Amino acid sequence: MTNYLRWAVLVFSLGLLAGCDSGSDSATSQSGGQVAQGQASSPNQPGAGQAPAPVSTQGAVTGKSTLEAVKQAGRARIGYANEAPFAYMDPATGQVTGEAVEIARAVLKKMGVEQVEGVLTEFGSLIPGLQAGRFDIIAAGMYITPERCKQVTFSNPTYGVGQAFIVQKGNPKDLHSYEDVAKHEDARLGVVVGAIEASYAEQTGIPSDRVVVFPDAASAMAGVAGGRADAYAATALTVNDLLKRSGGDKLERADPFTDPSIDGESVRGYGAFAFRTTDQDFADAFNGELANLIGSPAHRELVEPFGFTEAELPGEVTAAQLCGQ
Repeated sequence: MTNYLRWAVLVFSLGLLAGCDSGSDSATSQSGGQVAQGQASSPNQPGAGQAPAPVSTQGAVTGKSTLEAVKQAGRARIGYANEAPFAYMDPATGQVTGEAVEIARAVLKKMGVEQVEGVLTEFGSLIPGLQAGRFDIIAAGMYITPERCKQVTFSNPTYGVGQAFIVQKGNPKDLHSYEDVAKHEDARLGVVVGAIEASYAEQTGIPSDRVVVFPDAASAMAGVAGGRADAYAATALTVNDLLKRSGGDKLERADPFTDPSIDGESVRGYGAFAFRTTDQDFADAFNGELANLIGSPAHRELVEPFGFTEAELPGEVTAAQLCGQ
């Protein structure tokens, strides 16, 4: 009995030590949403049993606004969904990077905020996570849509881009548009949970029972390779980056491809940062610095490594226009 008690005390003590290990300062993880049945999450996606990230309480205790709190702390927490080239964990450096992250760093630095901390979150849980105070900004290349505009305040867009499909080599079902999937009675389209592509699928007539929802882009790619879906729909930039990094010899981009037509107009998505609706002053200050950056030589230098060119510049399009205001 004495030896048993000694072992019990030792195990309990080791558990306490493990629980005190805070890990890396560069990024924490917040899991949300529902993983597709039978589909494991990606290596960078936290498991269901992992403890949630600390809640971002900057300003909540002191009564300051989020803008005042992040400036005073010199730190902002950004929610991201591990989707290259917009925001993802670089395994070589252990740092969060991507088009949205690097723009956020540059803009926040101009605002006097030197430190950016990433909080990994499933795409479908980004807006709930922002609203719950788990982070201060969504930096994930999120499209501005009228529906999302009811839930968050968007910055002006940082890019505009069309759609693309990842399919198996040879494109066995000859899928070159959302409309092709709708017409093909046994074609299944893969989308990421919470992403705009599910809406495009619905609006182009693809039945919901032929839309396969995955927790992230890596899982969707694996789903196409394994035959769970016949195509994976995402932005053209995401598709190009995924295939460049891990396409292998089983997958390819559907070529040619026709963007979906919604209400008679070809779709072009515009991505931006998102803020809580109560943080309008934060969004306004961010927008002010963002306007000075977008389209400048410094901006082009920041985003070129992630595959962005002048063709992806948003032009004169604003969040207000895209929100229908």
